[in-house]
Amino acid sequence: MANNEAFTVDVKSLTGPKNSVTLITGGSSGIGLQTAIILHNLCPQNKIAVLDRNPPVSTAPKELTSSDRFLYLQCDLTSWKAQRDAFEKTVQKFGSIDNVFVNAGIAEYKDQFFKDDLDQDGKLAEPDRRVIEIDMNAANDTVKLALYHMRHRKDKKKGGSIVMTASLAGYLASAGAPLYSAAKHGIVGLMRALKNDTATLDIAISVVAPGITLTEIISGRAEGESLPDWAKRMRKAGVPINDPSEIAANVVWLFSQGIKGNGKGLLVQAGRSADLEAGIAKTRSSWMGKEQLELFRGGRKAPLFPNKL
Repeated sequence: MANNEAFTVDVKSLTGPKNSVTLITGGSSGIGLQTAIILHNLCPQNKIAVLDRNPPVSTAPKELTSSDRFLYLQCDLTSWKAQRDAFEKTVQKFGSIDNVFVNAGIAEYKDQFFKDDLDQDGKLAEPDRRVIEIDMNAANDTVKLALYHMRHRKDKKKGGSIVMTASLAGYLASAGAPLYSAAKHGIVGLMRALKNDTATLDIAISVVAPGITLTEIISGRAEGESLPDWAKRMRKAGVPINDPSEIAANVVWLFSQGIKGNGKGLLVQAGRSADLEAGIAKTRSSWMGKEQLELFRGGRKAPLFPNKL
């Protein structure tokens, strides 16, 4: 991957993780469900817990949903207590948690900046905060719970892996989706801020940043237009489109890397991947300028925000 060249993760080439327990938020459909399917098929000892508001979609394979290695837990991820209880039930069922996929999220919800809704008093109404609540705050809670359970394992094993779903919009903001973009930038920032501390615990934290992916949160479809028809129209126009299974393969690949996956940020477009974090690190002098980069490096040892561990 010299010069940050793009690469492809082939499901058939995946060799791990094996003998592991993985918890997935938003795992009843889309990328989360495809990740569960890959993990379940990869090793007969892999166990998967899915946290979601709704049960797995009707098209989910029965060999997964009826397996004694699969656990679905109905969960409102915006509730700390609900998430905490779901993590505890997963540990009770499977004994521990090795991997966590922080995946649940929603798309931009209406126009919160330029549409002037009024409240019952005729004054500017409070904006709807559900995008931040789900895409950022609930994700923070999932990471907190993941770290807790990986640090307090009854089996005394060390380490684990956390992968978070960011987005291309978490690197290059998407016009028309300001809150979604802000939340996904937050996910990238959270990974960057935690990675040094998690490394001391042998816990890898990383992000997968899909470009446009065929899931039900896709907006902009014509009335009555199916998702496959929309994809066909977009591809014809030259838009790079991912299938959910392609993103899932990248998530499982990150899990398989163990601590070597720490700090990675995989952008995936048209099924091809590149580690943006590696590219950004290599080009700091270009976008910061040499003077600012040296000032930054000179101040890194100041005890302003010391590592917690």
